[in-house]
Amino acid sequence: MSLDSVTQSVDDAVSGFFEPIAKWLGEVVFYAVPVGGTDLPLIVAWLVVAGLVFTGWFGFIQLRKFRLAIDVVRGKYDEKGSAGEVNHFQALTAAVSGTVGLGNIAGVAVAVSIGGPGATFWMILCGLLGMATKFVEVTLGVKYREVHADGTVSGGPMHYLPKGLTERFGKNGRTLGKVLAVLASFMILFFGLFGGNLFQVNQSYAQLVSVTGGEDGALGSSAGALFFGILVAAVVGVVLLGGIRSIANVTSRLVPAMAGIYIVACLVVILVNVTAVPDAVVSIVEGAFNPEGVAGGVLGALIIGFKRAAFSNEAGLGSAPIAHSAVKTKHPASEGLVALLEPFIDTVVICTMTALTIVIANPASWGEARAGEDIGGVTITSDAFETVLPWFPYILTVAVLLFAVSTVLTWGYYGLKAWTYLFGRSRVSEITYKVVYTVFAVAGSLLTLQTLIDLADAVLFSLAVINIIGLYLLAPVVKRELNTFLEFVRTRKAGGSADGDDDDQESVKTTV
Repeated sequence: MSLDSVTQSVDDAVSGFFEPIAKWLGEVVFYAVPVGGTDLPLIVAWLVVAGLVFTGWFGFIQLRKFRLAIDVVRGKYDEKGSAGEVNHFQALTAAVSGTVGLGNIAGVAVAVSIGGPGATFWMILCGLLGMATKFVEVTLGVKYREVHADGTVSGGPMHYLPKGLTERFGKNGRTLGKVLAVLASFMILFFGLFGGNLFQVNQSYAQLVSVTGGEDGALGSSAGALFFGILVAAVVGVVLLGGIRSIANVTSRLVPAMAGIYIVACLVVILVNVTAVPDAVVSIVEGAFNPEGVAGGVLGALIIGFKRAAFSNEAGLGSAPIAHSAVKTKHPASEGLVALLEPFIDTVVICTMTALTIVIANPASWGEARAGEDIGGVTITSDAFETVLPWFPYILTVAVLLFAVSTVLTWGYYGLKAWTYLFGRSRVSEITYKVVYTVFAVAGSLLTLQTLIDLADAVLFSLAVINIIGLYLLAPVVKRELNTFLEFVRTRKAGGSADGDDDDQESVKTTV
């Protein structure tokens, strides 16, 4: 029996067993209600409302403290002797690598195809709102993290939900928190294995095959797939063994590299078509409030834009606090401020650059997709670049590989923290997880397991329901932590050891 027939049999068997479960859970988690002629997924509304609430609660912190966040990333307010494993910049790049991925390339193309250019406007707005949510969850992640005897750190919703709820509500909070922590750990682990690992390897392999001669090319065979899977697994395994320090060292180089390559390519297309920029911007703004050919009109464009942004930056899902919790700091809110830059980079910058490039280049495939043709999102994005850069598929392949590897590494770390919360931190337990995770990387190039990937998406977004309830209940804690850090900043400035804007010297005696 050939390798192809074996993998196809496994795919069919897995799909046959899990498809009913995935379909049911997907219908529940992504349940949509008809609004203004289109469907609104309630989970998207849940994430957007959280962004609105936290934006108001913290007084548009993503705008007022943006400069302070940059200063923190630069190390202006670092303190010697702080517990943690990585610096602010490394924690940010590790977390960004878990969100920036194929969705920024393919998903955005789908958004502007279904929702028109106007979806870009709403995508940006949702990204800005998500910055406030990310600030809240990451501050809690650092506040309630667990620093182990060997100096390593564990954090995330599996830690701040039980600890925070116990601190605020006593015995009842402790019981609820423990139940939510176990559920959160399971959800993160499940998505890490299938969505954060298998899917990324599978899609990066598919892109590599497409530029190396397709199925008849050097990598198109089962042997080529196996070789690619083993190669990725080896890289992932070696880096995972080094823990978050090793992952952060890699992602702190990969993330700027992959973002730089992609943004430069976008800018090339935009500059070559610079005369079309004003019309493109107008079409985006007008399309946001007066879209043509979009189901549901303005509301349809808004929903598509919000959906893409919510699925891209993961604000409110509870995943990013795991990476951010490893930061070296004595002030949890300092890393919360750093984290609010994450949706800005992922959604406001990278997703918007993709959308603007497509709108300006206006490739034929985009027009066909808007007319109802079934065209893959990555194809539209690639075609947009190809209008100026005929060799762009090769650059896109490099970007996809960088995106995929960094995402696999980060979700490997997320999954490890969920695994050790469920099964303990023994050496045997950690090695078992790392072996399982690397095996999944090999399987990613051989199998599709689309049903399990769909199930993993539903599981991850169900985490948002649990996580955001916890964020609402623990928001007063975040307010106190923010006040404490702003007092520290004010004192540092008063002593002449740092400088910044006057806004950071505001009163921090906010009543909670």
